[in-house]
Amino acid sequence: MQQPPALRPSFSFPLLVVVLGLPGTGKTTFARMLAQRLGALHFNTDIIREELGLKGQYGEVAKQRVYQSMEARARAALQKKQAVVVDGTFFKPALRKPYQEMAAALGLPACWIQLEASDAIVKERVAQKRKHSEADYSVYLRIRDAWAPLETEHLKLSSEESLETMVEKALSFLQIQNSGP
Repeated sequence: MQQPPALRPSFSFPLLVVVLGLPGTGKTTFARMLAQRLGALHFNTDIIREELGLKGQYGEVAKQRVYQSMEARARAALQKKQAVVVDGTFFKPALRKPYQEMAAALGLPACWIQLEASDAIVKERVAQKRKHSEADYSVYLRIRDAWAPLETEHLKLSSEESLETMVEKALSFLQIQNSGP
């Protein structure tokens, strides 16, 4: 299958895309493909957790280190006028706020895309061993119960759709978000 073009020419850079959702909703698979289509850098909390030697550590201190490291990487890339896609649960406002502030400080929109899937689909997905994620169904339920709804404009996608459909919907959303005033 031929790869689609890497970038839509009408996007301006830098571009910050935050992909969020519960464990097992397909965030990383989607974010990786979206980043590829945008020609963007992709940063993921699970991979950064491994790089920091924090695998298996999910307390507040470890979580803050992971999210702060991802934020620093995203900021550095954005300052170099690169497009960035970050993905993580971002399940509470305290994890989202630094990205909202970073976007405001850099004078660009933070484009939020939330992935969702049914409990049954998530249960099936998290039962499979995944390369970087350690989240199982009990973690999914715990985070689901602590989830704070996103109160800023965002796109919701069901990861029960095809990956290509999701990416096309996201590109259309980003086109609108990135068109400026």
